[in-house]
Amino acid sequence: MFKKISVISILALVLILTTSKFCAAQKDKIEGYWLNEEKEAKIEIYKAKSGKFNGRIVWLKEPTINGKNKTDVNNPKENLKSQPIIGLIILKAFNKNGEKTYQDGTIYDPKNGKTYSCKITYENDNQLSIRGYVGVSMLGRTTKWTRAAQ
Repeated sequence: MFKKISVISILALVLILTTSKFCAAQKDKIEGYWLNEEKEAKIEIYKAKSGKFNGRIVWLKEPTINGKNKTDVNNPKENLKSQPIIGLIILKAFNKNGEKTYQDGTIYDPKNGKTYSCKITYENDNQLSIRGYVGVSMLGRTTKWTRAAQ
């Protein structure tokens, strides 16, 4: 009898541990690597500890200029102009709203040093629509990002 209860307990424990690991490992649709529309940068979108989604630049087609790593020279904050572009968090604090929409976040454009309100729409497994805007979404621009390999 004791042996039978032990085996059942062990099997139940294994099932619980396996299920919890599987659930923890599931990722959101937008998590992963994406190429910007120009194919000049690869951005990793990830879920932060806060539960919101961020994105950082992990690759640049041209990572150097004059033999040195590119830095955030257009940043309006003087103390941030020397930070490297690779590793720069450009998408911040997106909340998931429904199945395909992520909103209330911002996007930073290192080409001009400006930060915009932003909305991300998951189009399909291979494409995101990124809409940056000032004030209202109608006053903005949409760009398409494509899924990339790690």
